Amino acid sequence: MIILFDLDGTLIDSTEAILESFHNSFVIHNFKQPAEKEIKALIGHPLDIMYKELGVSEDKVWDFVTTYKEHYRDISTQKTDLLANAREAVILASEIAELGIVTTKTGKYSQVIMEYFGLMKYFKVLIGREHVQNPKPDAEPILKALESFDINGQDIWMIGDTKMDLISAKNAGVKSIAVLSGYDDKETLEKYTNIVKKDALSAMEFLKGRK
Repeated sequence: MIILFDLDGTLIDSTEAILESFHNSFVIHNFKQPAEKEIKALIGHPLDIMYKELGVSEDKVWDFVTTYKEHYRDISTQKTDLLANAREAVILASEIAELGIVTTKTGKYSQVIMEYFGLMKYFKVLIGREHVQNPKPDAEPILKALESFDINGQDIWMIGDTKMDLISAKNAGVKSIAVLSGYDDKETLEKYTNIVKKDALSAMEFLKGRK
């Protein structure tokens, strides 16, 4: 079995770091601050898409992204928490499958965060925004991750908290489980998968029961 995990809302909560980095970039570039709920509603999308949705013009977007990343790099480990049961979920998953991470976060910083929590050693691959041309919901990040595995005859699952993860899984032809620990609600998630669990640990217990 191969299990691919999303990060934000699935294994980690970096909402504080994300919001602070957005607010900092808007201050630096003298741009009107959007409401936090507007930013939260876009978490899971790539940063450039988020900034465009928040009203930043195309020619300025990458300046904002650069400012965001500079600030996020400095605060990410201090202002990111593991979600409840996430450590247990990863350890259980490692006992029943080979593991990977597929995220729209910058892979370089994601690896630092997972090493900080002592969990990176359980994962064979981490695919971040800089590793692909087309982020989730495109199939590319999942297919890129699967290049690191022998997928012949394997049961392959994507675990995520937003429709972006689930649509990406469908586009890549792999199975999916949604978790309620993140940013999309149950009603939204049920439109894209028929398996919705409380959190990553519940998802792993479900998969262990299938073996």
